[in-house]
Amino acid sequence: GGVRWSLAEARELARQAAVGSPGLGDELRRRDGHVPLLRLPLPAEGSAPEGYDTVVVLPLRDGTAEDLVARLLAAVDDALLLTLPGLDEVVIETPDGTRTLSRSQQGPYTHIDDSARGLNRWRTVLHHGPVEPALLADRPVEERLRPHWSVTWAVPVDEAGAPLHPRTAPVVHAPTPTDEPLGIPALLIASLPLDTARRHPAPGPLTDFLVERAADAYAELLGSWRPVSTGTIDLVPGPLGKGGLDGALRGAILARLPRVAFLEPAAPRDPEAENGWGDDWDRDGDRTEETTAALRPVEAEVVEGVGAETVRVLAEVLPSLLPAGLERRTELRTLGVARVPLTEAIDRLAGLERDPAWWHRLYDSLAGTDPDRLSGLPVPLAGDPEDERAGRPPRTTIGPRQILLPLPDALTGPVLARLSRLGLKVAHPDAAHPLLEKLGALPATPRAVLTTPQVRAAVAGSLDAGEIWDEDALDGDELAETVLTLVRDAELAPGDEPWLGALALPDEDGEPAPAGELVLPESPFAQVMREGELALADQELADRWGEGPLTACGVLATFALVRATDVVLDPDELEPRDSDFAEPDDAGLLDAVDVWCEDLLDQLPETPVPPVATEIVAVRDLDLVDDDAWPQALAMLAQPPLRDALTQPVRVLLPDGTTQSVRPYTAWWLRDHPVLDGRRPAGL
Repeated sequence: GGVRWSLAEARELARQAAVGSPGLGDELRRRDGHVPLLRLPLPAEGSAPEGYDTVVVLPLRDGTAEDLVARLLAAVDDALLLTLPGLDEVVIETPDGTRTLSRSQQGPYTHIDDSARGLNRWRTVLHHGPVEPALLADRPVEERLRPHWSVTWAVPVDEAGAPLHPRTAPVVHAPTPTDEPLGIPALLIASLPLDTARRHPAPGPLTDFLVERAADAYAELLGSWRPVSTGTIDLVPGPLGKGGLDGALRGAILARLPRVAFLEPAAPRDPEAENGWGDDWDRDGDRTEETTAALRPVEAEVVEGVGAETVRVLAEVLPSLLPAGLERRTELRTLGVARVPLTEAIDRLAGLERDPAWWHRLYDSLAGTDPDRLSGLPVPLAGDPEDERAGRPPRTTIGPRQILLPLPDALTGPVLARLSRLGLKVAHPDAAHPLLEKLGALPATPRAVLTTPQVRAAVAGSLDAGEIWDEDALDGDELAETVLTLVRDAELAPGDEPWLGALALPDEDGEPAPAGELVLPESPFAQVMREGELALADQELADRWGEGPLTACGVLATFALVRATDVVLDPDELEPRDSDFAEPDDAGLLDAVDVWCEDLLDQLPETPVPPVATEIVAVRDLDLVDDDAWPQALAMLAQPPLRDALTQPVRVLLPDGTTQSVRPYTAWWLRDHPVLDGRRPAGL
């Protein structure tokens, strides 16, 4: 035997039963005569074909009905088996052929194998539970007799386990397809109450309740997604819904997702731990180990305007960063993911302790970035060798400007080790990168190190170094050795850096004296100088360093020249400057220069303001020559460049704009002194 259904007979039977049941009559009136057709089976003749336990026969009225059935059968997709978990297989036989859909569970994935469309893999989540009676108060009696609810979300995945957009109809399934649009990129199968036309969910407290449960299930689906990847961002719904129910679902889901950990971090992965996620479809159980700690949107951040490699390096110390290239994703804006400017990310690195190789990788990744965004970039400094041997990371300083970049073989080891004690900041050799030079760091050439304010200050205060106690400061010998090494390696010539004349060096008695006030032993100037006028440099010092470095520091080996421009010829103003060293353009250092100036003024027309010597080239320290050594001294003066001081006249600019040439200072001085065997030279 069998059963059949008839709408007309069902209505008549219900009307007859309502005569003796006032409650049933009220229910029929509330339904406007509609009755649950499938709940009133009638007896029928016949039996199931061989091989089947049950057969459902649907007589088709006409050709239009046949076309409709053909379209519906062709539209059968994975949603059918996902909706009916009790079915393992569906076979569709039509005149065009046979199509088989089968379902199986492989670990965390549901496989739907369609003989016509191939294998699809789905990740699903199912929530279910009892329904409170109050939520069913306005529902039909047959629904009140089934006080249970269920919600299923299903998302197809690719070979790597990343989500795909479902190819099923984008409508709500309740559990059969409805006409209610669904814009969320997943298949929703829920026991939603339907309206009388059974095409749309019926509004009411039960629907509102199921919307919240569906949002809970969707949040769990994303939170449990493995492997964690940027693909899960595609599952974030937008803020605008396609209908009332879709909008309510989106709002409820977006209220939960900011605190669900499902975003892939930019932090490095463990490839071995994640190996096999994409291909291991046949596992019997789900993978429970955490291979990558996913981020919650409320704690995640996106660095703006940087490349992928920069983000990967930064993520090693800023674990809240998301991978690069997601700045424009509207889903992240919807979730409220914070956006971090590069300058702010760099500011967070202040005080960070990392090995120099890590900093070098960071600098390498930032090559080509706007320098204005990198002004606060920390730089690891060369430190104590004992700290390095102990494995302690170097300390850092903020900003590359004025940092010294060590160059291969540019500085000797002892000098490099002493620079920090002079207050200089030298980048760690393993972190040195061309980017730092673009940002203001200085290549640590000997000349660059020598001319830093710290070295100049140390030289200027070198005579007082012993009076100031500082355990980290260089003592006099260490400072002298450091400076002389830099001078030698920089290949400086005398006068290149005049301020070096203030460097304290030991004299012949071992006492410190400014280099500019010492004479090189056995030098030409030492042979013509009167004994005791100036101290000789320490002989051991001279033997060790030689003439080049010492004379570059101001030690006298021959006569020194004064070159001054635009000198006002006022005798009262030509006084030596108050300086720690003999400045090469200080005309006041010349012996009796005021007398020479007065002689010149006597030769020139009287003017309301003093005239100006456009350039003075003169020999200094002529008054220190021993009377018996003038033949050797004159021989020295006859050689360039000292000869120019004798032969080139001085051009004087008068207030009216005219010029006159006058006798140079050196010739004037020699003419007034008995330098030729006790006689004054004529013709100078």
